[in-house]
Amino acid sequence: MARQQAEIRREEILRAAAAVVGRKGFARTRVADVAAELGISAGLVFYHFDSKERLLSEAFVMASDRDLDAMDAAIAGPGTHAERVRNVIRLYQQIASDPGDREVWSHNIDAWAEGRYTDEIREVVRRNDARWRHGLTRLVAAGAEAGEFTCPDPQEAALRICVMLDGLTVATQVRGTLSKGRARAWAEEHAARELGLPAPVFPVQQLPPAQR
Repeated sequence: MARQQAEIRREEILRAAAAVVGRKGFARTRVADVAAELGISAGLVFYHFDSKERLLSEAFVMASDRDLDAMDAAIAGPGTHAERVRNVIRLYQQIASDPGDREVWSHNIDAWAEGRYTDEIREVVRRNDARWRHGLTRLVAAGAEAGEFTCPDPQEAALRICVMLDGLTVATQVRGTLSKGRARAWAEEHAARELGLPAPVFPVQQLPPAQR
């Protein structure tokens, strides 16, 4: 029973850390802030996690694993290969663009920045990126094998799509260069070209005017 209670407390601390980082960012989050979120001592946090870096990296893993599970579900879901690629792209952009959702972290720009300085965060960021790329590669390869895509190198095509998505995330979330609607249209147009589809899946002219 004591072990079970300890595990429950550990998960509560990770959730609290995710919430605090969502509000303050990685660099500004202190262990004391996480403890205050739960009304416990910082010592209890350190009982479960030997450093702030370990605490935040595990919170990042816990939260981003939900994103990755959602990606796997979209890849395995119903629809044509093109429809599933579209769903994965939209999920990728939704996760990257919703700062109000503290539970979607796999494309958190703050984590990308923190990864330059913190080894543990960098490893999680790279793990997340690899899983997204590998998942999209599997889907693109399956579509090419089924004759739905004209794509001589699915791995390279998936890489170019993911890199385009990352660039669009920076343009929309950091620089404010593009609206979310236009970024979504550009991402799908780019994917259509990579996969040899005859027309964009979601053309710009079909967007509501407010999203162009």
